Amino acid sequence: MYISNEGLLVILFVGLVAGWLAGKIVRGAGFGIVGDIVIGIAGALVASLLFPKLGIRLGTGLVSEIIYSAIGAIILLLVVRLVRGGGRF
Repeated sequence: MYISNEGLLVILFVGLVAGWLAGKIVRGAGFGIVGDIVIGIAGALVASLLFPKLGIRLGTGLVSEIIYSAIGAIILLLVVRLVRGGGRF
């Protein structure tokens, strides 16, 4: 699999914005810029696996990908907080 430089920049940008949005919504302690990118990309993976099975489609384009990834990152952060924080949201 080959990812161009522009494709990699888009993935990093979407991951950064989605991770930042998820961190603001969940109100965590923050993970820094690298942590936000990782959480955003992992959230995109969670959303891409979960949403098609539920029949949820948000459309196409960069904004929908950011929203899609942010929702996945929020789900991921809530699960991490549930496991690490003793069950409190």
